[in-house]
Amino acid sequence: MSVRVAEARAAAARWVAAHARPRPDYRGAYFSGSTVGRPDDAVLPASSDVDVVVVTEGDEAPAKPGKLLHEGVLLEITYVPWAELRDPDAVLGSYHLAGSFRRDTVIDDPTGRLRALYAHVAPRFAERTRVRLRCLDARHRVESRLAALDTSQPFPAQVMAWLFPTGVTTHVPLVAALRNPTVRLRYPAVRDVLTAYGHQELYPELLALLGCEGVSARQVSRHLAELTRTFDATVPVARTPFFFSSDLTERARPIAVDGSRELIDRGDHREAVFWIVATFARCHTVLGADAPALHAERLPAFRDAVAELTGITGTPDLLARREEVLRFVPRLWTVTEEILAANPDIGA
Repeated sequence: MSVRVAEARAAAARWVAAHARPRPDYRGAYFSGSTVGRPDDAVLPASSDVDVVVVTEGDEAPAKPGKLLHEGVLLEITYVPWAELRDPDAVLGSYHLAGSFRRDTVIDDPTGRLRALYAHVAPRFAERTRVRLRCLDARHRVESRLAALDTSQPFPAQVMAWLFPTGVTTHVPLVAALRNPTVRLRYPAVRDVLTAYGHQELYPELLALLGCEGVSARQVSRHLAELTRTFDATVPVARTPFFFSSDLTERARPIAVDGSRELIDRGDHREAVFWIVATFARCHTVLGADAPALHAERLPAFRDAVAELTGITGTPDLLARREEVLRFVPRLWTVTEEILAANPDIGA
């Protein structure tokens, strides 16, 4: 059954009222993620969830509940401490926070502070200096997180430590174009932006950094089938909590698995690689902790997927690819500056 965005938002608001508002440290809630800016009458795809951020008092947020089903709508619940939102100029310079306050996304605001934050951020969101700060914030995330790659970690953790900051290379131009720095669909999104601004030649280079520029739909489909087997084996044995645990549940399957199939079916098989490898690595992180025998049994399929889809067979390859990404960043920044200069929606 299809659900309209307005209905999904209403269900999310009712979850907030029933489950978040009674918390003694509750200070409000707002929408984030891919639904921000979508019209009320748009259909929410089965491969999308509704991101809800619950604001708590203090400096530390509780562990996030993650994905949960409420009234037939898949919600992604995250907690953020008010300390992260207290300085409105810092929010304006944060590429993962500012977009939520570009529009009025407030669900509930008992203190009035969230609407005051929105009133500060929204009129300044597209100022050139603010946009550039957010682009720099995304660039810093690429460079700092790649620099922090820990080769003493198990191979799946090393893959994630390389994969995610490498994927943030897409966020830098997305932020310059005032586009949502999406997670799972970051590669199709940045392809559209680069094409719109006449920099389509950069896109194959971004795919090459990931290692998937030349992979075929048949290859990607084969590894998605193996991921599906691993995912379905992981869900019932998962016990140890990880920050991504709610992404490895039966309710999250439409996003974690089916969403990648949708990309392949529409011809975006290379764009599906990022989330396939990420989910594969997450599954093996869980299996390594909770089901070592199953981890060992399924590990060859994971290693085969990483090798064929990204060209990485071990730690030396990861380190070499990290250096490739870091050498690429100045070129990425040059293009980002050109998008900033050409974007008609960016003010003085």
